[in-house]
Amino acid sequence: MPAKPLHLRHHHHPTSNDNQSFVPGLHRPSTPPGFPPAKSRRIPSKLSFGTVCSSNINRSMEAHVVLSNAVWGLSQRRETTYTRPNILVVQRSISSSIHPSIHAGMRVESYGTGTQVRLPGKSAMEPRIFKFGTPYAEMYRSLSATPEDEAFFVHNGVLQLCKRGAAVKLAPQRWQDMPSSFVQKHDVVIAFEERIYDAVVEDLQTREPTEDFKALHVICLDTKCVLISRNADNVRHFTKDNPHEAKLQGRVALELCWLLEQTHDLDAEAPELIERFQEEQMTHTNIKVLHQICYL
Repeated sequence: MPAKPLHLRHHHHPTSNDNQSFVPGLHRPSTPPGFPPAKSRRIPSKLSFGTVCSSNINRSMEAHVVLSNAVWGLSQRRETTYTRPNILVVQRSISSSIHPSIHAGMRVESYGTGTQVRLPGKSAMEPRIFKFGTPYAEMYRSLSATPEDEAFFVHNGVLQLCKRGAAVKLAPQRWQDMPSSFVQKHDVVIAFEERIYDAVVEDLQTREPTEDFKALHVICLDTKCVLISRNADNVRHFTKDNPHEAKLQGRVALELCWLLEQTHDLDAEAPELIERFQEEQMTHTNIKVLHQICYL
């Protein structure tokens, strides 16, 4: 029997027997629950999200886990809302007890746009490179082939990323290789760097339109770091791609996705909502937000 295409089999969740065969202690990652807006009781998620980074192993996978583990409702909620000049402040006391009937994650898939999956190696000149479609478990085995390799890749965090990936899906998926019928199911696609955003938009603009021809909202959430020279005559902005920054971006993505889920007409409301979201985020996060509507 021919093997199923990757996009039809990537939802595989290993069983306990599978876990022991390739990645010790494998289990689906957990994240702190995402708190939805006060009136949010929708089940299930009405929107479909795509998250995209370069290699589909760090930033897009962090957001994949955060969104898919998000909590839709809580059994107890007490809120007080008051205003200061130009500021809406919400004080919340939220029970940690989750009501099982209203616990559901968002619908989300994750992708990469690079030509290969590039992982940090023992030097900047020696990255570990894999093809898209290589199972995370296979990467894990390769990177832990010797005790020395295992110690190094545990220390730099790459083995933990492979273990997390293997707990969520089979292998990294390349955005540009996904069929249009699959990509078109998303309502919102979030890219975690401007060059990734550009690659997604360019890809969508070169695809043949589908029969449904619907809107896809492509959003860039790029948290920039600033490097200033000693004499302050050279300022350089760059994006950090590490697990710590990925967690920050995952939380920002979750906040935005909660808001998008509350819209009644996504196409009409998204532009203004995203503009307000950036203004609010810029008060405490150095983030660049871009938004473009593509049709497929």
